[in-house]
Amino acid sequence: MTRRYIPGWLTPAPDSVVADNLKLGKWPWLDAVHLLWTVWVFITPMFGGGYTLRWALVTLWSYPLFVLLYFMTLLASRRIAPLFALAMIALSFALLPVYPSGISYFIFGCVMLRTGCGRSTTRYLMELAVLNAVFVALTLWIGYPWQTIAWVPVLAVIIGLIVNVERASSEKDAALRLSHEEVRRLAATAERERIGRDLHDLLGHTLSLITLKLELSRKLFDRDGDASRRELEEAEQIARDALAQVRSAVTGFRAADLAAEIAAAHLLLESSRVHLRHAPPPAMPAWIEAGLSLVLREAVTNIARHAQASEAMIALRSEADAVWLEIHDNGRGGVSLHGNGLAGMRERVLALGGTLQIDSPRGAGTRLKVRVPIGIATGAARGGEEPAAAPAVPAGASPALSPQGPA
Repeated sequence: MTRRYIPGWLTPAPDSVVADNLKLGKWPWLDAVHLLWTVWVFITPMFGGGYTLRWALVTLWSYPLFVLLYFMTLLASRRIAPLFALAMIALSFALLPVYPSGISYFIFGCVMLRTGCGRSTTRYLMELAVLNAVFVALTLWIGYPWQTIAWVPVLAVIIGLIVNVERASSEKDAALRLSHEEVRRLAATAERERIGRDLHDLLGHTLSLITLKLELSRKLFDRDGDASRRELEEAEQIARDALAQVRSAVTGFRAADLAAEIAAAHLLLESSRVHLRHAPPPAMPAWIEAGLSLVLREAVTNIARHAQASEAMIALRSEADAVWLEIHDNGRGGVSLHGNGLAGMRERVLALGGTLQIDSPRGAGTRLKVRVPIGIATGAARGGEEPAAAPAVPAGASPALSPQGPA
């Protein structure tokens, strides 16, 4: 309802600072916190001139105008936002002869000249140099104290450089985020195309053969019942074989590659500022690799979301009778056996016929150990056979392995 009463010129442009904050899920007026520095507008008279009626009247009309110009740099398109920053500087220059508090407007204008637009660092520094030279010349002509003339340009340049570095870093992060999204989109498109080609190659010939068998059976139905029945039986067998092949193909589509999963884990954790140590996965049966990939995905997601860790480690080793996966982080620990996706990991490990151990002392990180014996596959792992009975929980293993849950 409130949008109806907002003037059109206060609507944020699609490429404005406010719009960028909204895209990143931030509070749209995050940059408004910098207005706290305008306290110097009201402190400056204490250092000379005092609080006079003229100061109060000039502040009464100039400060709201300054705030409006500030918000316009946040709302306007990046192409025209610098004009509002320059307007702040012009306002300051106009007021300097009678209003020393206008120095704050000048500093804000210098800073917002970079905040509201995509200027290069070199161009921004040149503009800062020119504007501060004008400021020095104007204040010398008016007769400001040399102390003021000295510290204002220094302050404007230092704050401007800090904001320039922050803005450049933010722009690089946004570009990197777009790059990651584009890579994921291209990967998803390539995977859909591969699935389409594989299904076409798999089903095209088979369905054509079934159609021919059924047509032949229909033609033979009245003349040779036995031959017609044989064609139907052959069509039925071909259909069953095709169904088995589709199930196998779908299992392959769902199966994840451990190397790719580790690479995805590295990207996720590093973007969450968690350093990941890992080694290339060893060779192992495909059904174990697919199952461990899903376990690894859930464990890494838990670390990124809940662990509050700064470092994590993934270790894989293959022995003659079993494959071991160990995931460790230095986070807050204290993981609940039924929380943070552990129920899903428990089910996947049980489906592989393996065991899971969890060591998560509070404040000392979490360590997951998964052991999957080679040569034992349940129906879930093999792709449609009857599931084997779940193995007994070994001594020392987490009660999360028990199919009935902890007592």
